[in-house]
Amino acid sequence: MIERKNRLKRKNRKGRARKIIKTILFTSLLLGIFIVASILGVFAYFLKDLPNPDKITDRQVIESTKIYDRTGTIVLYDIHGEEKRTVISFTEIPDSVKKATLAVEDANFYRHFGLDFKGIFRALLADIKGQSLSQGGSTITQQFIKSSFLGSEKTFTRKIKEAILSIEFEAKYPKDKILEAYLNQIPYGSNAYGIEAAAQTFFNKPTKDLTLAEAALLASLPQAPSYYSPYGSHLSELKDRQAYILNRMAELGYITKEESQKAANERLTPAPANTNIKAPHFVMYIKEYLEAKYGQDYVETGGLKVYTTLDWQLQQLAEQTILDGVLNNIKKYKANNAALVATDPKTGQILAMAGSKSYFLDSLPEGCAPGKNCLFEPNFNVAISNRQPGSSFKPFVYAAAIKKGFTPETVLFDLPTEFNPACPASAGYDSFEGQKCYNPQNYDGRFRGPTTLQESLAQSLNVPSVKVLYLAGINDTINLAQDMGISTLKDRQRYGLALVLGGGEVKLLDMVSAYGTFANDGIYQKTTPILKIEDSGGQIIEEWQNKPTEALKPEVARSISAILSNNSLRTPVFGSRSPLYLNSRPAAVKTGTTQEYRDAWTIGYTPSLSVGVWTGNNDNTPMAKEGAGLYAAAPLWNTFMRKAYEIKSKKTNNQIPSSQNDTSPFGQPLEIEPATQNLPAFVLSAQIEQFPNPPEFQTDKPVLNGDEFSLKTYKIDSLSGKLATSLTPPELIKDVQYKQTHCLLYYVDKNNPQGAYPANPADDPQFFNWEAPVIEWAKRQNIFSQSPINENDDIHTAENQPQIRIINPENNSLINNRWVSIKTQVSAPLEVKQVDFFFDDKFIATDPTEPYEMAYNLPKDTALGEHTIKVKVYDTALNRQETEITVILPPSMSGDILDKLKDQFQSPAPPQ
Repeated sequence: MIERKNRLKRKNRKGRARKIIKTILFTSLLLGIFIVASILGVFAYFLKDLPNPDKITDRQVIESTKIYDRTGTIVLYDIHGEEKRTVISFTEIPDSVKKATLAVEDANFYRHFGLDFKGIFRALLADIKGQSLSQGGSTITQQFIKSSFLGSEKTFTRKIKEAILSIEFEAKYPKDKILEAYLNQIPYGSNAYGIEAAAQTFFNKPTKDLTLAEAALLASLPQAPSYYSPYGSHLSELKDRQAYILNRMAELGYITKEESQKAANERLTPAPANTNIKAPHFVMYIKEYLEAKYGQDYVETGGLKVYTTLDWQLQQLAEQTILDGVLNNIKKYKANNAALVATDPKTGQILAMAGSKSYFLDSLPEGCAPGKNCLFEPNFNVAISNRQPGSSFKPFVYAAAIKKGFTPETVLFDLPTEFNPACPASAGYDSFEGQKCYNPQNYDGRFRGPTTLQESLAQSLNVPSVKVLYLAGINDTINLAQDMGISTLKDRQRYGLALVLGGGEVKLLDMVSAYGTFANDGIYQKTTPILKIEDSGGQIIEEWQNKPTEALKPEVARSISAILSNNSLRTPVFGSRSPLYLNSRPAAVKTGTTQEYRDAWTIGYTPSLSVGVWTGNNDNTPMAKEGAGLYAAAPLWNTFMRKAYEIKSKKTNNQIPSSQNDTSPFGQPLEIEPATQNLPAFVLSAQIEQFPNPPEFQTDKPVLNGDEFSLKTYKIDSLSGKLATSLTPPELIKDVQYKQTHCLLYYVDKNNPQGAYPANPADDPQFFNWEAPVIEWAKRQNIFSQSPINENDDIHTAENQPQIRIINPENNSLINNRWVSIKTQVSAPLEVKQVDFFFDDKFIATDPTEPYEMAYNLPKDTALGEHTIKVKVYDTALNRQETEITVILPPSMSGDILDKLKDQFQSPAPPQ
């Protein structure tokens, strides 16, 4: 019976399990059918609108994108205005081109059906890791479909269409045919479409004659033609990508490691660029901007009208100024290149950009390798590359210090100083006990003693400037510089106090923009090359907008402008008629020279124009020692500034409101003239624009007000001439002031300079190394006519105090008559001068002789009860001691028998 029940239970469980399995299978089948049906439905939905893949030669209409100057009248560049394409057969394309393309674009091309899910996943990971320039998710088939039929619209719908067409295309055409079509279709840049046009454009040879190195270089271009262009500014990145492709070809077995290495080392010289382009460095900068924002395909085929901020007159002036200047610098300073940028500080708009002495000259020396050892590279845009700025970075440091509470009059000492607290203060070591020491020198090797912040900045003194950076703080300085427009200096751990001398790399364009923030009263305007962009239908898709942000307070900006525009302040170092001086037109300007004369800078501004010049060699080869910023760069800056005002200072009766709809912050109205497309022309005021008066700083600390000396008051004992103590008689204490000098850290807390004096200056780790040279300097200058008092009064001491006690009457004794006999006992290390007697704190008599006693006749109105008798003893140095007792006049005391007695003691006045 029990066995039967168990069999029934097992049978029921099996039945339920079969039902569950059937349900799961049925549900899965329905779900699978639904998914397949959905996919087929999606395919069917999009398939009806897709182009016919049989029409492989159909191409979308390409509309030329034009780049204009700011007036809309000068065409700077016509992107793909004339498409260059020569179709060649698959057999005419060498294996090196095919395999280089497959290696970088689609290594699984011959193994997938149009979509490569592994490649998509790998590209996703690469994007996450920030390596997207080396990886691609789209197959060659997808790229061809997108380029030929669908355009560059970035939507999910287009992606679906692309996938469907790719699968259909792969089903209809053999792989070789697809690869042939791709290599004849894709853009390589510089109007070259297809591999044959690219070979002719960049190497002036047919595709079949390309070397392995040339094939790998051309395969580098399609992903970002403008960025990687052999005529652009990223030649080192292009070389890296070529090397990546060659290495990838070796990994895939297409070539050997030896062939890869040999090709990577091959020196390539592209054919000369098409010269049908104006402001080429600026145009390439614009192209990179457009492609990064809108995509390569849209820029190449969208028919955009790009109205830039470039002023064609100033651009021509910039190019000519740089070319002429370099011709002179090559002879004098061995500086083979230069760059110039000009911006409008009120708007941030780029007015001129010359990225090298000429875009169309040959590299120097002949046969050099671009990106490695060329003194001059024509296509490389130095204006947007990273270079060390030398002392031209100093204004940001001084601005950060003034923002913190230091003043332009703050006194610092320009003396040999060691800034590593672990090194001796003598500032004579390169290293000490395993520590690297840091004791910078001034440009001319001289030291000037006490100097103010404004003198140090105007004269570009290095030692005080390093001190200013310490006071301002490295992080606070970098924060301010970035707020003002500096886009670099991201890795803050790299930078130490040498940052103020140009130890961090910056871009010339950023520096000109940041200096423009000073010119604009502390208001930062983001740098822009664009006024507006219209699509092919005339719709505005981008337009400049005024978005000012306050980077620093006006009083700080005005202080820096006042310092940098003060010709008298800089005259002791630069002379009164240097190239930094624009005659009657005030201009704030700063030079910079890097170590070993590798870079020379001059950046300066008026209230309406900010201009920067760099000179040097592309490969960092040092210039001649005379090639400092003042001599190699400043003359170019001066020439451009003067001529810019000559050609742009035009008046018009029909003024258009400025792009900011206000006057300049310096009180001069912005004058602009009518232009096409309602775009503002750039016009400088013919009037002399003055910088605003800086604020007056006044603090409670002399060192912040320009006085390197402080008067310290000492309490002096007039007998000993030493410091008074608590035992020194008040009447002998006098105030004596002594002049003294110390380093700034003696007087200020660097984090709160206008706050309380530091309780212990030595708490600052830099104090001892800053203080030591100041003390030595003061001794050499014989600052003190006598040494400051540092000894205490040794006459009025506890050991010299006289002693006194009252021996009659006794303490708390009864007084039975009005005559009181007061007797004392006195001892003193020094000679006793006198003893004074007091009754109830009222002076009654002085006794200058032994035995220092007296008889006192109590007044008739003396009240009954307790009274005090006090005595004071003085020695000849006025050391003193006192004591007192209590006496009692009882009620029983009566009579007047003693009233007739005459006083026996005189009562002279107390000692003076």
